[in-house]
Order: sequence, then structure tokens, then C-alpha cells
Amino acid sequence: MTGDHKNKTASSISKCRICGRALFADPLLIYENMPAIAQNLPNLESLDDDKGINLKICQCSGCGTVQLDNDPVSYYKEVIRASAFSEEMRDFRMKQFGDFAQKYALKGKKIIEIGCGRGEYMSIMSQVGANVYGIEYSDASVNQCVKNGLNVSRGFIDDDKYKIKNAPFDAFFMFSFLEHLPEPNTTLRGISNNLTDDAVGIVEVPNFDMILSNKLFSEFVRDHLLYFTEDTLNIALRLNGFEIISCGAIWHDYIISAVVRKRKKLNLSSFFEPQAKIKKEIDDYISRFQDVAIWGAGHQAFAIMSLMDLGGKIKYVVDSAEFKQGKYTPATHIPIVAPDKLRSDPVNAVIIIAGSYSDEVVRTMRDKFDKNISIAVLKDSGLEEI
Repeated sequence: MTGDHKNKTASSISKCRICGRALFADPLLIYENMPAIAQNLPNLESLDDDKGINLKICQCSGCGTVQLDNDPVSYYKEVIRASAFSEEMRDFRMKQFGDFAQKYALKGKKIIEIGCGRGEYMSIMSQVGANVYGIEYSDASVNQCVKNGLNVSRGFIDDDKYKIKNAPFDAFFMFSFLEHLPEPNTTLRGISNNLTDDAVGIVEVPNFDMILSNKLFSEFVRDHLLYFTEDTLNIALRLNGFEIISCGAIWHDYIISAVVRKRKKLNLSSFFEPQAKIKKEIDDYISRFQDVAIWGAGHQAFAIMSLMDLGGKIKYVVDSAEFKQGKYTPATHIPIVAPDKLRSDPVNAVIIIAGSYSDEVVRTMRDKFDKNISIAVLKDSGLEEI
């Protein structure tokens, strides 16, 4: 075993599996002659073929996710669980699923477990009144689920366009599976694309915060390519189309459990009403005067001039910044001039569009220029005459 900076080694991956940024140049740890598998254990006949491997534990320089610089195990698509749970775990899951189903009104709705193994959790979920489905890669596990009367299809989400039978789903569960995946982003995006717009879910992974706190050096295993803290799990979920409702440690701190909601596309149609209101107010104001100027050559003013179609309606734009003077407004092509232009070539009215500087501009107008010039200030609420 080697620690920080003790042993440089060539990398099989150079970029983070989550955010795509570069891994730190040196592994955090290198564990030598480690088990190559934690499942499908060798028997006497295959013992000579079983060889130890080096585990390279690395960290992303961007999002901070800790991950193995190793290839996945051959069975990473399959979920392998103990055949039975303790009574304590069964009671815990029953309450967890029941509370979740009640809080998000999932009775009668469709829920899918991603990587359902032999249906151990599906059987518990089915008792909360939801229509429970599963997807699993292992033929043997799928056959066992079907034999037990569970609605499970064979598959693995290896494409974000992957279509799951019976989709879309109102909720999903993913228990201790994400950390096995060499391409977790693809699977998470594929899940999202098989959900309804209002879908919620629970994603659980081993708790690397606890592993760090307790210095559990023996927790690194090739089966687990990714080691999530609460922070890095949140990053992975947010990067792939989910909002975090809650996230925290459960089950004696061994598990991080994140409750998520599918991210919705923003609806900005509410912007149209204030835009139409301000356009009418500006048009009405300009119509009352022969010559009108705007004070302010910032991005907000440029946008207003374009959105309100003010090209040809405004005589010039005033701005105190010398590097803008002598230029023209983008798109609307109105000349930008120095404040002195208000004296040499006066106008009847000025619309001030200067954001947080608007009050200062009003004072400047009152102190230094013709007090007969009408002044209006564009504020969040609309055009306000001074």
C-alpha cells in the first residue's frame, strides 16, 4: 500500500466519470494485490486463475469525486444482494417506502426500481399501494422475479435514449447501484428520460463521508468505482437532470440517501406581460415629445431599445463613459454621445435606463441641465415620470 505522492502510476482514465474534469495527477492511494472481485468468488477449480490487482484510488480536481482508476468488474450491470434482510432492515424499508409514497401521493402510481436484483425491495415496495416495476440485467435474477410474480424486464440503461418497458414512471428507486457504474451520467440521464415531468425518486449509495471520518481503509473494492460524499452525490445528481429535495445519512450512517425530483424546464412566459406593459408605456411617452433621448448605454438599455423597437425613434443615447461615446448601439444603431450633447443639441425628454445608477443620473440632470427637460426612469415596475 502506498500513500500520497509515494508512487506515480499511469492512468487508465484521465477524466472524472462525473464532471469530465482531470483527475489529480497522483492517486490518493494505491492498494496492491487486492481482490479483483467481491462476487462470483473462485472455487477450487478456478483458484489458480484468480490474481490480485492494484486499486488506484483517485480524486477529481474539479467536482472532488473520489473514484477508482480501474476497469469495472465483469458483472457491474447486475445487482447482487443478500437473499434475505434482517428484520430491522425490512422494518426500516417498509417505513421509508410508506412515508415516501404518502408524501408524494404515489398510491396507484407507477414506480420503478433501477437495478432490482431478485426483487427483494420490490416486494416491500408493493405493500405501499403503488404499481411497482423493475429493470435488471441478470437473466437469473429476472427469471426469479417473474417467478415471484414481480413485473420486471431485463435490461441495463447504457444510453440516455434507452426506453424502459412501461415508461414513463412517476417515481424511481436506485439502491447501492450508482457506485458500480463506469458511466454513471449516461444511466442517470436515461432514468430521467423515462420519468414523468413531476417524478420523484430515491438514490442511495455507500456513505464515503463516514468512511473518511472513521478511516475505514478496507472499504475500497473494485466493485465500487465511485465513492460519494453528500456533496459529490448532489453534484452528480444535479449535473444529470435532478433537483435535490433532501440528502443525508441513514442506516447507522452507512448509506447516503438522496430524495430527488426531475428537473423541469423553466417557464418564462410570465416575462411577456411586463415586456408588453413597458413597451406601451415607452411608446406612449415618446409619442408626447418631438425629440427624445435615452441616458444609459449598458446591456439593459441595449436590450430595451431592441425589444421596444426604438431604432429611429430615439435621437441619441447619452452615456458618461468616454469609450462608448462616438459609437452606436448594437442592433438599433442609435448614436452614443457625451452628456454635453444635451446642451448643444437639446431634446424635449430623456428616458433614464441606468439600473442602480438611475437616481444619480436624475440628480445630474436636475443639477446640470435644462430643468424643462421631461425625465422618466425605467424601473422594475415600469416607466416612472419624475
